[in-house]
Amino acid sequence: MNFEHITLGQRVLFGTGKAAEHVAKEVARHEARRVMCISSEFERSLADKALASIDVVLWHSDVVQHVPVETAEKARKAAADGDIDLIVCVGGGSTTGLAKAVALTSGIPIVAVPTTYAGSEATNVWGLTEGATKTTGVDDKVLPAAVIYDAELTVGLPVALSVASGLNALAHCVDSLWAPKADPINQALAAEGVRALADGLPRIAGNPEGLEGRETALYGAYLAAVAFASAGSGLHHKICHVLGGTFNMPHAETHATVLPYVLAFNGPAAPDAAARLAGALRSGMGAASASGSRTDAAEEAVELLNELRSRLNAPVSLRDHGFTEADIPEAVRRIVKAAPASNPAAVAEESVTALLHAALEGQVPAVRALATT
Repeated sequence: MNFEHITLGQRVLFGTGKAAEHVAKEVARHEARRVMCISSEFERSLADKALASIDVVLWHSDVVQHVPVETAEKARKAAADGDIDLIVCVGGGSTTGLAKAVALTSGIPIVAVPTTYAGSEATNVWGLTEGATKTTGVDDKVLPAAVIYDAELTVGLPVALSVASGLNALAHCVDSLWAPKADPINQALAAEGVRALADGLPRIAGNPEGLEGRETALYGAYLAAVAFASAGSGLHHKICHVLGGTFNMPHAETHATVLPYVLAFNGPAAPDAAARLAGALRSGMGAASASGSRTDAAEEAVELLNELRSRLNAPVSLRDHGFTEADIPEAVRRIVKAAPASNPAAVAEESVTALLHAALEGQVPAVRALATT
């Protein structure tokens, strides 16, 4: 083996019902005196609960998905005017993304309290949208100093959003198997993340109030994000960044919809990664899976993912989230330009067009339909 792996330095505090205790602990550890909480109005009750043991000098609720530059500038000004020395963000990926935008230019440390399975809290990746273009980058300043996981804070997340967010996390795992900087360590983390998510998400769907399924999904989402932070953005994320930034499509639902099509496209060109993914899905879903007899790894992985998505009643069509056939040419142009040169399957206008058409209509993802030679 010959590879270079970077492990990001971050404190993780995991404990159901312990968010307020852990937030207070981190505020004390940072010796913070002027705390800013970033949380949407929708998440305010959860933020109140998580920050119940500390004093907050500034509550900021102007959170917008894909972090428009103008939204970031407002939050940066608020932090500067308030002389903030610590940011606590409570919410999903958009909330964490806004905190990162502030940290990117100010260096103010972040304590992240996720309420979804987005995973942004465990990466040093930032994203900003200006006009119709979403730009991403990597900077250690945006990596939260600590992450506080509390499954109680996710119980109110509706099943449909839990499923979409969890499949977004699973997409981090899948992309990490063949992204530009994929290595054996992040591939191992990704496989365990897949197993945990394939175990936890059906339990959430079957018992939304249950904590064990949500704990397992949070654990899987963290592993997924750590793997993704190391491996980098693969084709799946490049596609979804274009769809989100250019066409303002919902983040989690877009990732959940696109994932099986990218797997069907890349899987045949990466049989070892497909076999690892199939094994992890099979393990997480249990012996009841009906797709364990396939000899072709890519076909088995796609069938297992399709089966999991069916169990979860996952999003199936980009059309359902505002994408149209007229949008495809512009999306293809941007995706082909952004696609990693190291992608396992050759990326061309024809293949991306076919992939987007299939995802637009919600066709059942199949290896034969999308694989190229």
